[in-house]
Amino acid sequence: MELGKHTHEEIFSQPESWESALSTLNAKINDLKEIWDTWSYDQVVITGCGSSYYLALSAAVLIEQLSGIPARGVPASEAWFSHPTYFANRRSLLIAVSRSGLTTETIKACERFLESGSGDLLTISCYPEAPMASMGMTNIILPSGQEQSIAQTRAFSTLYLANIYLSSLWGEREDLLDSLNRLPAIGRRILSNSKGLAEKLGRDADIDRFYFLGSGPRYGLACELSLKMKEMSLSHSEPFHFMEFRHGPMSMVTDSTLMVGLVSPTNKASELKVLDEMRNKGARVLVMSNQDADVSFDADLDEVASNILYMPVGHILAFERSISRGLDPDKPLHLTTVIELDE
Repeated sequence: MELGKHTHEEIFSQPESWESALSTLNAKINDLKEIWDTWSYDQVVITGCGSSYYLALSAAVLIEQLSGIPARGVPASEAWFSHPTYFANRRSLLIAVSRSGLTTETIKACERFLESGSGDLLTISCYPEAPMASMGMTNIILPSGQEQSIAQTRAFSTLYLANIYLSSLWGEREDLLDSLNRLPAIGRRILSNSKGLAEKLGRDADIDRFYFLGSGPRYGLACELSLKMKEMSLSHSEPFHFMEFRHGPMSMVTDSTLMVGLVSPTNKASELKVLDEMRNKGARVLVMSNQDADVSFDADLDEVASNILYMPVGHILAFERSISRGLDPDKPLHLTTVIELDE
């Protein structure tokens, strides 16, 4: 079978998956709004493992930014093992995210939370028959995010879209909710226009290290793209906040470095300055941003909505790196689709 057949299909079918997910979310909008309108929460905690944890880091920033309620992303193992640290004496909404709905740590975190009576549980997953898909007061199931490959691509962006939707809904931003319907068409255009550049950089054997920079909600996305590069291609890859990269990590920059910048419209001048500094130290630079970038979204969208658009090109980059090294992106070394622990 062709190497990476499933991963390739899953990367390039993301816009269609988003369309389906938005239909599902719109059908549940009243239930999702009622959660927020009926109950009062001291905090929102978003939890998951691996990719879902990085999603949680990004989603927590969006929820707090738009709703004003304190929010944090927590690894499911921490929510399970150190429950009082995160939930004691605080009425909480726990949002559990899992592609499979089978991950042991996430299920255990949900069980511990429900047993403690700390608040309400909302789950977001892709498989309706999985245990986690029926554990919450409300359960969002997005079958269009289902995947055959091990490394998440389509699943991640689809589950992330659900969190953008919740943030916009709970922040009473009807303008953002309306704009989400434009994402599939924009995603298709970006995939088509940027495929060649991502292939070229991914297949460049002179590059031996990758750094993904993102701040605010984009830090979690930088973490996820770095993880994809590690999983698929076994390459040296690390994520950092933009300004933090100056504080030590820039000592690793060489002429074989690729810096991938998830540049925000709000902080563009400062973030581009960091990338320019690294370019002057010899690094190659790939800028992704709304306008005037190597990968330009050219989308008149609030950055809350457009954050998802950083993902597909980063996925192609990791995929092509993997193929160029003779690896199979569908089957990363040592990994399985679901981590289930023997208790």
